[in-house]
Amino acid sequence: MQLWCGIDWAKNHHDVSIVEEGGTQRVRLRIDDTVAGFTQLMTMLAEQQSLCSEPITAAIETSKGLLPVALRAAGVPVVAINPLAVSRYRDRHSPSRSKSDAGDAYVLANILRTDPHSHRSLPVDSELAQSIHVLARAHQDAVWDRMQIANKLRSVLREYYPTFLAAFDDLASREARATLRLAPSPMHGQQLRKSSLTAALRRTGRTRGIPATVNTIHAALHVEQLRQPPLVESAMAEHATALLHALDTAVANVARLEQTLTLAFDQHPDAQIITSFPGLSTVLGARILAEIGDDRSRFATARGLKAFAGTAPVTRASGMKTVVTRRVVRNKRLGQAAYLWALPMLAHSPGAHAHFTTRRERGDSYSAAARNLTNRGMGMLHHCLQTRQHYDESRAFPNRPPHPVTSSKPSAHDAHQETEAQPESIAASSGQ
Repeated sequence: MQLWCGIDWAKNHHDVSIVEEGGTQRVRLRIDDTVAGFTQLMTMLAEQQSLCSEPITAAIETSKGLLPVALRAAGVPVVAINPLAVSRYRDRHSPSRSKSDAGDAYVLANILRTDPHSHRSLPVDSELAQSIHVLARAHQDAVWDRMQIANKLRSVLREYYPTFLAAFDDLASREARATLRLAPSPMHGQQLRKSSLTAALRRTGRTRGIPATVNTIHAALHVEQLRQPPLVESAMAEHATALLHALDTAVANVARLEQTLTLAFDQHPDAQIITSFPGLSTVLGARILAEIGDDRSRFATARGLKAFAGTAPVTRASGMKTVVTRRVVRNKRLGQAAYLWALPMLAHSPGAHAHFTTRRERGDSYSAAARNLTNRGMGMLHHCLQTRQHYDESRAFPNRPPHPVTSSKPSAHDAHQETEAQPESIAASSGQ
């Protein structure tokens, strides 16, 4: 006999179903989200395991949280199934589209029973790789938080303090934050002295070019501008100060997480292989490692990794119509990291630059050519990680000119995407 387990997880409780080969439900159980509930689940699984020779695989709709971690630590194979796929399977058992937690657990178990070849157990990544996964995503989220707060601050300053925006392009820079701390309003900007500004810049750690910077900032803040009423201007200055405190925290979070991520990534045995590729630094390399993990059985071929990253195109054919488009369903964080990899790869690899130039000459947009380049890069990365080899330019791009063709470098208009944009923004602006 062979048995399968389905678990419909929730915040406070989980529904469990065990089905046998014929589809009959042997066990129907609800457990609490506590240690006692997990003990009850493991006791039941041990009883059912004694009746079959093959290990009982558990299907659940998430790979995150303590329940999947505890199940895997206990030696239970866990398969994470997309909730959208579960909803499609549910229609097979309930044409009326009725739904219940116990019914979803039964559907999950039957998915493994009927289509085991279409689903794989979660990859067995090392503890270090899992920690890099957490740190890399936390660092990326912190970068997005910093951008969001800086954009909010820019929006507020535009309402009452345009001269400050004219003085600074990057509001998250240490000079901009130090100046706004001294002069949160146009009135304070008009009264700001060069000596105070010089001392503030020195406190931030600035050591070079201080007099020229002070003169530029001082001149910009003393330009005449339209003003809000005094009470409104004071209120907006308080709003900007509050956002400044949040921005200081966000900048500190990015720096701290980047330092921790660097230490963890440098300890991983795959770090040297990943960073041997042109354009892959510590942070970008750590993001790629975080998403692909270090279980090398996860991607049997480079084709699977390319599809997972979204760099490989997808073909839709029906009748006499065939359309090849970019892949939308993908790991968005890995896809964004791969897209960001294209520009530094062009700058550090003559072969990559020649390949990109060829694609552009064939009519590809910048985004399409960049995806094609990183699609090739993902294939090479898969090969090097599987064979434990470092990147070799002569083997990666054979029969390429030794120097890049400078006339085909991407223009600023082509490469307008922000290097730290969110995955949704990258997907919206990445071309075809």
